[in-house]
Amino acid sequence: MRRGPIHDDDDDHHDAAVARKGRLPPILLDELIEEILLRIPARSLVRLRDRICSSWRTLISSSQFAKQHLRRSTTVDPTLTPPLIAYYCIGYACPTIGVFSVPSPVENPPHEPTKVVPYKGRRPRSIIDSCNGLLCLYNVERDDGGLRHGAMLWNPCIGSTSQPVEIGGPLSVSGFGYDHVNDKYKLFGRVYKKSGEYVSRIITFGPNITWRTIEDFSCSMPSPHGTFSLVSSVGIFVNGTGTLNWIFHDCFRYVVVRSLDLVKETYNQFPLPDRDLDDDCFMSPHLCILRGCLAACYENKRTHWTVWLMKEYGVPQSWTKLVVIPHHPLLVNPLAGSPLQPIYIFKNNVLLAKAPNHKFVLLNLNDGSIDFPNIDSSNDGMPKLRPLSKGLSSRNFQLCHESLVSPSHLGLQSCSSEMRLVKPSL
Repeated sequence: MRRGPIHDDDDDHHDAAVARKGRLPPILLDELIEEILLRIPARSLVRLRDRICSSWRTLISSSQFAKQHLRRSTTVDPTLTPPLIAYYCIGYACPTIGVFSVPSPVENPPHEPTKVVPYKGRRPRSIIDSCNGLLCLYNVERDDGGLRHGAMLWNPCIGSTSQPVEIGGPLSVSGFGYDHVNDKYKLFGRVYKKSGEYVSRIITFGPNITWRTIEDFSCSMPSPHGTFSLVSSVGIFVNGTGTLNWIFHDCFRYVVVRSLDLVKETYNQFPLPDRDLDDDCFMSPHLCILRGCLAACYENKRTHWTVWLMKEYGVPQSWTKLVVIPHHPLLVNPLAGSPLQPIYIFKNNVLLAKAPNHKFVLLNLNDGSIDFPNIDSSNDGMPKLRPLSKGLSSRNFQLCHESLVSPSHLGLQSCSSEMRLVKPSL
């Protein structure tokens, strides 16, 4: 008869002695621990960081782990770390930036509002753009030598900022993105010099911040029927392509996208989807990012909006119609002069958008129903503005992906005091 292994009581005594001395053998391999941590949302990891052992803290704070976590949350499992919306005041000088979670308006019960979390800086700042969890902030301050224009990087998820960088003058055109070939974050700016001339520059963030002057970005260019004019001064960054993108249009409704390749530091252009020849409604389309692709939202024939996705970047034939959204009395505002601005699509096919009536709206793309999310901005530090629930005017909004990427990972000096979380008053 086969016997099982003989149990030795001495083994129990040995294990108990090891446990009492705090020398239990490792249960999980380091590789398995890292794989588990990569599946935890960025914000949860930040909360855990100061409550766990030093080896885990070192791992979570490392540049390599931040890159792996970012890659997983943007390509493998986009639901892992949902995005944020950050906004600032454009109505008056205000040092506060408000932040709230994008999924909250969909997931919260109707009676439970989405809370805005305010962050206060040393001075008023605007948001140029965001990339991989980093917001690029712009500010102007006065000293004995006149006005100084600066930019800095801030990750609201981990609460880290870089030291401000002098950019040499006001920006008439700008954009911020990631050069994936050289692993560099870059700021593009068309800078107005005191001499009265414009110069186009690319600032590369790193231990030694570099400036490179490139071919000037013209705000107009020839079109088949006259001149194309720039619509929006801030370029839209498309991750994975290393490009910034701007819309140009002419008075005959022809629209093109002009792009700047941050890798090659050269320009290119391609057309947007064609309009119907009998469409007498012309409003410049809104350019954005949806499902990781460049997207454009048109208003057509004053009856509906059409949202297009560019499935293969830079290939005009890949423009694909994503959805047609009929006009709704609660959305249309003929006096607004602004298009529907899609922001984010949830997995259940609900679109969060900024409507022409200056409100956030949730559009169910399956049944056509609409809802206005309950967002509580009472503590956002902008008391002169109307609550977000009543209107979005005098604010500028920016979608931001939560990540663990820190300015210090780029070799920049960090300065946590530049943007501080404002704790709610009791």
